[in-house]
Amino acid sequence: MTPFCSLLLSLSLVATNQHVLSAPLAFLLDEFQTTAVPDYVKTYAPLVWFHPEEHYFPSDIGAQLQHTKPEINFAVVDGYPTPLTLDNLDTLNAQNGTNVYLTSIDDITKSPAWLTGVKPDDSHTSKGTTSAAIIVNDHGNGHVDAFYMYFTAYNWGGRLFGQDVDDHVGVLMHLHYVVTEVVANCIKDWEHNMIRFNNGTPTQVWYSQHGFGEAFTYDCLEKQGDRPVAYSGNGSHANYATSGTHDHTIPNINLPGMGILTDYTDQGTLWDPILSAYFYSFNASTNAFTAYDPSYPTAWLRYVGRWGDQQYGNDDPRQHELLPGVSATARFTSGPTGPEDKQLNRTDVCPVAKGYVCDVRTKIGA
Repeated sequence: MTPFCSLLLSLSLVATNQHVLSAPLAFLLDEFQTTAVPDYVKTYAPLVWFHPEEHYFPSDIGAQLQHTKPEINFAVVDGYPTPLTLDNLDTLNAQNGTNVYLTSIDDITKSPAWLTGVKPDDSHTSKGTTSAAIIVNDHGNGHVDAFYMYFTAYNWGGRLFGQDVDDHVGVLMHLHYVVTEVVANCIKDWEHNMIRFNNGTPTQVWYSQHGFGEAFTYDCLEKQGDRPVAYSGNGSHANYATSGTHDHTIPNINLPGMGILTDYTDQGTLWDPILSAYFYSFNASTNAFTAYDPSYPTAWLRYVGRWGDQQYGNDDPRQHELLPGVSATARFTSGPTGPEDKQLNRTDVCPVAKGYVCDVRTKIGA
């Protein structure tokens, strides 16, 4: 019997003998119940396959701040804390936070080394980095949602109409460009899986992809042991349940073969996100994050601004629009919001998005 179980048994016997559990003792039990990551959150955590040709791997969340400065409308925010860290990032919320962009200090067209992240090693860890955040929302009555957030610093533009495009620039985001150019790149990327549990049993899994994603029953998914597999799109890092080609021209519908907008997935490098992660609980009633380990920073989770550069204007020599006047076809688009904005208190396993229906598939490839 573990020491923890022995302690609980002793406390239970004391309570039984005294017919009443004192308030301090109840508080002690609550502390034990809330300070440990639920075992099933790790037991059923996804494993992520990167494509054999992937160049841009998980990046350290905190280290990225060393390469950025906060800007609004391309002007540096006055009086921001230096150095900017995961412990003070939320102070930017008072500076018109939703309009803040964590802008690269370096010229990203020069491909600074930090964009590539850290390739997972033979133990499947991105060694020396913390590149994932696992966030647990306990709704009560055995209903728990666990979010597995993955961070990368760069997104390659990919392929369009089956042709390789310029891959020397581009950061975060998803879309692709034509023949020799990259479109809709941006600095930094947050992708995620979410697993819905019922009394510790996984029932449904969400895969984020570009503007939306796909949901599946847990039972139908490919697994390694008990752990569902996610395939990361080459360059785009969109999450898929299968390897192969994914024509995502029509959101939420992945057609086989090559299309206008295509992601490619395959078994190249395997990553275990829980080996390089912070773990948190999320209280939806107070919108508060609590670290399971007190050494984990929490302030950064409250940051409401953008992780990455603001979309460059057309007067910027780095910028180009495939379709003039159509902002969405720009070579560089604005960086994404962080975990705080990923609808952590969902009714369905899918996030709510206008025009989309939460279709939980019962077989992969459907």
